[in-house]
Amino acid sequence: MIKFRLKTAKKIILTSVLLWFFTFSLNAQDISNEDGFWQNVQFGGGLGLNFGDGFFSGAIAPNALYNFSPYVATGIGLNFQYSSQRDVFKSTVVGGSVIGLFNPYRELQLSTEIEQLYVNRDFDEQFVSNVDDSYWYPALFLGAGYRSGNVTFGIRYDVLYDEDKSIQNQAWMPFVRFWF
Repeated sequence: MIKFRLKTAKKIILTSVLLWFFTFSLNAQDISNEDGFWQNVQFGGGLGLNFGDGFFSGAIAPNALYNFSPYVATGIGLNFQYSSQRDVFKSTVVGGSVIGLFNPYRELQLSTEIEQLYVNRDFDEQFVSNVDDSYWYPALFLGAGYRSGNVTFGIRYDVLYDEDKSIQNQAWMPFVRFWF
């Protein structure tokens, strides 16, 4: 079943990347100069920090977004996360993502985001039941949010969620997106 999910995820990722490049190449004809292109580009992303009682987690996720119109945008992003629990584990996650945004109304934002993450987990020796692990993990998020200016608050769901491999503890995740 995991092999099936990985094959399906790879097909979804490849199709999405090809669709993004195809859409970009069709719209590239409308861009007459570099200034027109950069006027439609936004940068943003997220930062995360969580700590307490021997636990630490930090994340950074920069993104670039191209607005094809007031209703449709797509972009790419990078992800880096480091987590540790004193005397339990250390984890490093690195990867990239492709995101598509649709704004049917000014305040409503629907999103699709595909992430491919490399996970490296290193457990301390006392936890024999947990084995050190390094693997690739795909995620496909479908989300909806409330948009106000350059900030969107919402929730997203990982369609490919696997409780044994995911770096998240559940498939539903709240999010906040910032764009400049």
